[in-house]
Amino acid sequence: MSDYTKSTNFATKDNLSSGNPLKIVKGTEIDTEFNNIATAVATKADLASPTFTGSPVLPTGTTGVTQSSGNSSTALATTAFVQAAIALLYPVGSIYTNASVSTNPATLLGFGTWTAFAAGRVMVGFDSGNALFDTAEETGGSADAIVVSHTHTATVTDAGHTHTANTGTLAGAQFQAGNLGFPRETNTTTTTASAVTGISVANSTTGSSGTNANYQPYITVYIWKRTA
Repeated sequence: MSDYTKSTNFATKDNLSSGNPLKIVKGTEIDTEFNNIATAVATKADLASPTFTGSPVLPTGTTGVTQSSGNSSTALATTAFVQAAIALLYPVGSIYTNASVSTNPATLLGFGTWTAFAAGRVMVGFDSGNALFDTAEETGGSADAIVVSHTHTATVTDAGHTHTANTGTLAGAQFQAGNLGFPRETNTTTTTASAVTGISVANSTTGSSGTNANYQPYITVYIWKRTA
């Protein structure tokens, strides 16, 4: 891009005396001026819908037109438009997360008021059908729930039962002629005993209780909420 620079100072010719050959405007001088003008014009962009090459920048001190949201044309966008477009991605109430940088998003993104959010908590989706999750920013749960460790005990009671035993006594030995005899039972005694017994059965303890015993698998990140 070049600017037009005048090669001949025509005004100085007016001050020359008559008869001075320099007072005459020559055709070559006029031609040179027109050529300079043509070169300068050819390297300028049109005012209406110009097509730029290289790396165009807006002149210092000028204000470009900020395009409308959603404009996907090749029209130039100002930094104001870019900033506004980013802000639309994070309306008030939005959550911003970063796995390594703790800097406030107001500094990183250049807009909004942000506050640290959900310290020590995980987030869960809204569920209108569950009283635990039917209100935005509702909190609950416990990291130290001791119900994780527990014991089951079962008791079986015997209502009573009877044991019976027969006991015999020998009255003596009997012998038959020519044969060896065997003793015979002459008296029988029956004994009955009753008992009521309580039987306790305890299952072994399972699980773990105490501090930090009830966490789901997690990963720590920086979480911010836009408030304004």
